[in-house]
Amino acid sequence: MKIDILTLFPEMFGSILNESIIGRAINNGILEINVINFRKYSKNRHKKVDDYPYGGGSGMVLMNQPIFDALDSLTKDKKDYRIIYLTPKGKTFNQEMAKSLSKEENLIFICGHYEGLDQRTIDYWVTDEISIGDYVLTGGELPAMVIIDSVSRLIPGVLNKEESFIDESFYSGLLEYPHYTRPYNFKGLTVPEVLLSGNHKLIKEWRLKESIKLTIERRPDLIKKLLERDDIDNKDKEKIKKIIKDIL
Repeated sequence: MKIDILTLFPEMFGSILNESIIGRAINNGILEINVINFRKYSKNRHKKVDDYPYGGGSGMVLMNQPIFDALDSLTKDKKDYRIIYLTPKGKTFNQEMAKSLSKEENLIFICGHYEGLDQRTIDYWVTDEISIGDYVLTGGELPAMVIIDSVSRLIPGVLNKEESFIDESFYSGLLEYPHYTRPYNFKGLTVPEVLLSGNHKLIKEWRLKESIKLTIERRPDLIKKLLERDDIDNKDKEKIKKIIKDIL
């Protein structure tokens, strides 16, 4: 996958590109991530990229020209691409969006600032407006990092084993079950005996029950969505309902 990021603060992406899983994926040639300061495309002699809004009001608006020219340059040889604008007005990001984006070959992120983009840039270029939550940040850089991290780990070969994300929170529709490691007894706190049993069937059942229990406590809305999914057969839905009944 090739990812291009349009930003006024490219230095903010240094850590995500050089460290951990994403850094390894880049080194292995699975990911290509280019960070572009779109200020360099400005034709203003002072490299200005913003101006006052028509109609008055506070703040500044990012001008069309620099971003249009940057996107013209990036998409010249591409037939298919998703152009994502990070904005509080966008759809709230979730795991389903992450799965969808992970199947793309080319992603472009536009990191807004000030009062955001001129609407004409959005209308002409943007395919997805995405928010990472109901709050406002100073720019789109942090949301871009969150989405890139979430999407990248779903790309085959980025993680060492596919199983690394199959059981994670939200991937299956449930919050993830608790994890334990050595020592067995730490300051009087012990590991559930079922995890020491070696009985993989019992362990699997315990983990499912714990996932459902956590989801009921913290995100009951996810239970409803899970039971409405078409990709889960009725037998499994009945099993989940029985576990819910036992918990409640």
